[in-house]
Amino acid sequence: MNTESANRDPDARCPCLSGHPFGECCGPVLAGERAAPTAEALMRSRFTAFALGDRNHLLLSWHPDTRPDDLELDEDMRWYRLDVESTNGGSPFDTDGEVTFTAYYRRGSEKGSLHERSRFSRHDGRWVYLDGVVS
Repeated sequence: MNTESANRDPDARCPCLSGHPFGECCGPVLAGERAAPTAEALMRSRFTAFALGDRNHLLLSWHPDTRPDDLELDEDMRWYRLDVESTNGGSPFDTDGEVTFTAYYRRGSEKGSLHERSRFSRHDGRWVYLDGVVS
């Protein structure tokens, strides 16, 4: 799903399934209006960016030491569910954190999931995605 066709209604349910409206959850983080307060909040905003096709947020929220030069998103892939399984660190007072999650997608008639343990760190005072191990 690309950014132009994505529903960014601030009153709509946030794609990260936090239970909060988009305008109170990931919306302000994607818009650059506020920084994610925790590693989990950044991970949720990155899932939402994948769901909405927001390549810019994905690149900006990636640590500069591990960020790719470019990022191609599969426009046929629809990310529809996120299950956060555990967090380790990543609080507003930490400098590092880990979030383990499963993200579910559809591509045409194919259904699949991605299970990852992601590492996050603070860079210039903001949480950024460092890297992850897919299992």
